[in-house]
Amino acid sequence: MSYDMVVEIVLGLVIYVLVAAVMLGIGISQYKSQKPVGFYSGEKPPLESELTDVTMWNKKHGKMWILYGIIIILSYAVGIPLVSQDSVWCVVPLCGGILVPLPFMIMNHHKLMRQYKK
Repeated sequence: MSYDMVVEIVLGLVIYVLVAAVMLGIGISQYKSQKPVGFYSGEKPPLESELTDVTMWNKKHGKMWILYGIIIILSYAVGIPLVSQDSVWCVVPLCGGILVPLPFMIMNHHKLMRQYKK
């Protein structure tokens, strides 16, 4: 393995860890929050009076973001052998781990809205 390849792998790892850390941070803060949380920055969080159970609302949203951070790290771990082989297929797990969970997260958020909104 060449020096350039090692640099690419380490740089990619740093980027993925930073992105995953942001997602994990969002998840942990939502999990511990006492006030209702929003799903993403473009959405206003519901009022406490609009939810049947604020604690479970926050915990389930927090777990979703924590899982997303873990998936990002795992996608890099799966893609690394392909990167080291200089394969174009490394894009599948690397991008898949970031993009594929998003529609499922949105569907889960809508499910939680049906479940916890009055």
